[in-house]
Amino acid sequence: MKTEAETTWSTAQSEELYGFPRWGSGHFHANASGMVTVEPLADGRQICIKDVIDEAVGTGMQAPFVIRFQDLLRHRVERLNLAFNQAIKEENYDARYRGVFPIKVNQLREVVEEIVDAGAEFEYGLEAGSKPELVIALAMHEGKDRLIICNGYKDPDYIRLALLGRKLGKQIVIVVEQLSEVDHIVALAKETGVEPVIGFRAKLLTRGEGKWASSTGENAKFGLNTAEILLAARKLRKANLTDCVRLLHFHIGSQVPNILTIKKAVVEASRFYCQLVKMGFPMGILDVGGGLGIDYDGSRTNFESSMNYSMEEYASDVVANIRDICVTADVAVPDITSESGRAVVAPHSMLVVEVFERISKRESLSVKQRPKKKHKVVKDLEALAESKTNLGRLERYHDALQRKEEAFSLFNLGYLDLENRAAAESLFWQICEEVVRGDRDTGFIPEELLELKGMLADQYVCNFSVFQSLLDHWALKQLFPIAPLHRLDEKPSVDAILVDITCDSDGKIDSFIDLEDTSHHLPLHPLNGEPYYLGVFLTGAYQDIMGDLHNLFGRVNEVHVFLEDDEENGFYIEETLQGSRIRDVVNGVQYSHNDLSRRIKKLIDAATKRDEIKPREGVRWLELYENILETKTYLNIERPPKKKPRKKR
Repeated sequence: MKTEAETTWSTAQSEELYGFPRWGSGHFHANASGMVTVEPLADGRQICIKDVIDEAVGTGMQAPFVIRFQDLLRHRVERLNLAFNQAIKEENYDARYRGVFPIKVNQLREVVEEIVDAGAEFEYGLEAGSKPELVIALAMHEGKDRLIICNGYKDPDYIRLALLGRKLGKQIVIVVEQLSEVDHIVALAKETGVEPVIGFRAKLLTRGEGKWASSTGENAKFGLNTAEILLAARKLRKANLTDCVRLLHFHIGSQVPNILTIKKAVVEASRFYCQLVKMGFPMGILDVGGGLGIDYDGSRTNFESSMNYSMEEYASDVVANIRDICVTADVAVPDITSESGRAVVAPHSMLVVEVFERISKRESLSVKQRPKKKHKVVKDLEALAESKTNLGRLERYHDALQRKEEAFSLFNLGYLDLENRAAAESLFWQICEEVVRGDRDTGFIPEELLELKGMLADQYVCNFSVFQSLLDHWALKQLFPIAPLHRLDEKPSVDAILVDITCDSDGKIDSFIDLEDTSHHLPLHPLNGEPYYLGVFLTGAYQDIMGDLHNLFGRVNEVHVFLEDDEENGFYIEETLQGSRIRDVVNGVQYSHNDLSRRIKKLIDAATKRDEIKPREGVRWLELYENILETKTYLNIERPPKKKPRKKR
């Protein structure tokens, strides 16, 4: 039976609590049944995510898995291109937008295929930052008017691949990142007889903001400074390749939160572009790089996990500033290229994890301890716990902390036994719980008690690996929206952090989005014996591809979903991809699963000869080992069957 608080709770309150209206961009909601839904095309048609989970589980899959909403991916491609096309129209800009998707953000075939297909009507191209990515781009690229931008460090083979693209009739641009690349381009163009299309990447004085700011500016890893651009220009002029220089590129980092920074960079780069035109280079394309952000926390600020502008504002400002500088310099406006990756792919993918266990400090330490002979420090804590005085919350906490430290000192000196130490610990945390409960009543949390609130939070154990599926959270403290995918018509009553199943103390999520700042706990529902699913949203950029083999967990399962009006639930699962098996990951770190099986058989045979294992038993143990090699790396959660209610006599 629901409590009064639960019955008065609404899904609208859950939507506000978890921030759906702020970060969801109109795509994510909670319905009247307390289920999270996705609206891929923002056109009113919604998919209940729990329905997708149930269908996937019905096929034998288990969380964790990634759900890709392919229609949402197409929508993002279309929105970006339409935003630039609208800005060009409004600014009377006499050139076009020719965007490219940077493959490094998500190299998965299903993602690249969908982007290429969705971008067909916009002549939306691809960007490669390495030889393997260029191998993909050359094969996946379609349409002679779409660009392929070649970034990153380049050896002769990389340049030869790009020249192959030119031979195939593709509009492929080799962007010079280092001065030495000019000599390679000149030599290989002569060797192959292929005329390259060349771009310069400029190191701007304007630096980015946010987590990646240090990778930009004068000390950036990539690009040419002003003197190097002039030297590269002279080399190309000497090689009679002046007409090959067609593009200027810059990049001020990923996830730029402040639109003013973007404006400054565009103005500076436009000045570079106009100067190159006046030096006699034909040019024609200005590539503004990446940086278009995602509002992960929904605050619409220049906080590093947010952005104080929209996609449409970004496009309008880029177009307007390029036009203004070019008009002032009496230079024809260029075609505009952007390399927006995060903004295109992040929203379409989410991670689903299942909570299967709860670790609660409150439960273990709330048990009253009764030492045979109470020490004075325990009696003092008892008095403080039972005190009905008008002590303030902070004062009461400070007094309890003093007594706890005293108890631990006494224990270390040998003057306090285990029973009294346990009693002191238990009483201290009981007092802390009452102090924190006072915060709930007032709605105000003094800064000094915020850490305490986090320390009291339960740990919800989830079947996934932070290192595999949320690498940016571990490495960069990137915030992702996280919310239960069902039960949103119930009031969440548990403050929790999330811990994964890796053997690493860093395998946890203890920073969550909050409207005013970050929170060190997430309100969740009590576990009730049924599967409890959480969604981690906006994970389509980098998280799908950057995970390592920490603890050898490997790739998770995947579910690809499309809208379909003719289906009962409004969607269909086009494809499911099985995650890594144990044999896959051990082979990936240079073991052979067959060799491992042989070694185990040898050990079992030896134990059999010593009569420690019976022959039939040995066969069963070997079968177990070999069968487990074929299973998934993540936990196989088995819940005990529900007890049937006893019949009344």
